[in-house]
Amino acid sequence: MPHSPRRPAASRSRRSRRPPVTALMVILALLALVWAAVGGLPGLTPGEASVPGPGGSAATATGDAADLLATLPVKGKAPKTGYDRTGEFGSAWRDVDDNGCDTRNDILARDLTGIVTDESCRVLSGELLAPYTGESVSFERGETTSMLVQIDHLVALSNAWQTGAAQLDRDARIALANDPLNLLASDGASNSQKGDGDAATWLPAEKTFRCEYVARQISVKAGYGLWVAPAEHDAMARVLATCPGQPAYATAAGID
Repeated sequence: MPHSPRRPAASRSRRSRRPPVTALMVILALLALVWAAVGGLPGLTPGEASVPGPGGSAATATGDAADLLATLPVKGKAPKTGYDRTGEFGSAWRDVDDNGCDTRNDILARDLTGIVTDESCRVLSGELLAPYTGESVSFERGETTSMLVQIDHLVALSNAWQTGAAQLDRDARIALANDPLNLLASDGASNSQKGDGDAATWLPAEKTFRCEYVARQISVKAGYGLWVAPAEHDAMARVLATCPGQPAYATAAGID
C-alpha cells in the first residue's frame, strides 16, 4: 500500500513486571511474540511474507483473503444483549506485550512518523498518513487535540460481540481487543463516522486501502472464530474482487 516508510522505533522505558500467573498472561505472551511480526521485526514464520501496512508497519501474510472469507460462517447478527465494552473486553488500553507501554501508545508509535515520546513512552506528537483518507493528520497530545487521531478496531468490538465473541471466554475477548492486526491509528472523523459498522455499512474513503481493510477484518474474524453477516460477506467479496490475490494476515493470538 502507498504509505510512508517505517521510522526507527523510539526508545521506550521498561517497567518491572511480576511473572504471568493466569491464562490471560499466556495469551498475552503469544501477543508479544507476534507483535514483532506485525511491527516488521524478526520473528516471521518460515514461508510467510511481510507486507507493508499502515504507517509503514508490516503484517504477516498467510494465504488468500478471498479463500479465507469462503471459510467463514455466514449468518445474521446476534442481539447486542449483554454487551459491555469494559466488562467483556477489558479496560482500554492494556500493556499486552509487557513492554511498559499500553496498546494505544504502541499503535501510535507504530503508525505515526516523527513521533516524540515522554519518558514513560506516551506518544506526545507525530504525523499520521491516515489510512482511511490518504491525508496527513498532525497528532498533538492534549485535551482538545488528541481526538484528531484515534485508534480504530477494524472489527468493532460490538460487532465482534454480535458475531461470535459473546461465546468466547473473557481472556480471548481481551486478546481480540488488543490484537495489533485489529487496530489502526486513524483520523478521528473517519473513526466516528464508521462507529460499529461492518463492511456493508462503511468502507474507507481511500479506495486503495479497502482491500487491506477488509482482508484484516476477515483475518481477525477467522482468527477468533467469528462469523460474518450476509450483507457484510457480500460487501467483502465485492471489494476483494477488485484485488485478486489480496493476502490474509496472521492474528496475534486468536483461538484454537
